Amino acid sequence: MSDVIVTSHANLQNEVRYGEHAFITDEPVEAGGEDAGPDPYSLLLGALGSCISMTTMLYARRKAWPLERVTVRLRQQRIHAQDCKECERFQEGFVHRIERAVSFEGDLSDEQRARLREISHKCPVHKTLTSEIVITDLKDDAIS
Repeated sequence: MSDVIVTSHANLQNEVRYGEHAFITDEPVEAGGEDAGPDPYSLLLGALGSCISMTTMLYARRKAWPLERVTVRLRQQRIHAQDCKECERFQEGFVHRIERAVSFEGDLSDEQRARLREISHKCPVHKTLTSEIVITDLKDDAIS
């Protein structure tokens, strides 16, 4: 995987580069940006949704199941930990809660759909977001 390089531009816009690809991120107008691209949380949800879709599509392909399309709808919100029924580790402060809905199109049996729902929770990005994450500094000469 290529390094991801983020460089600030005008106002709150950033250029995100990885390999031969590049795109602009920004904040919405109401947050002080110009809405020239996705905001960071939309990118995070996009990464999770893409991973869910790819993981289930690859699984169905391996099984030769007639999965035609995966649609993932995601929503993120910051809530009080005490209001989070699913939270086990945190009881104070705030937590980020991601809600998701995954649908599958194709001539699939009920059993196949149920298995794809199980598989959708096993994508690598889902596993990353639900495990401990450690962020460390690169050496100063690492940016070029």
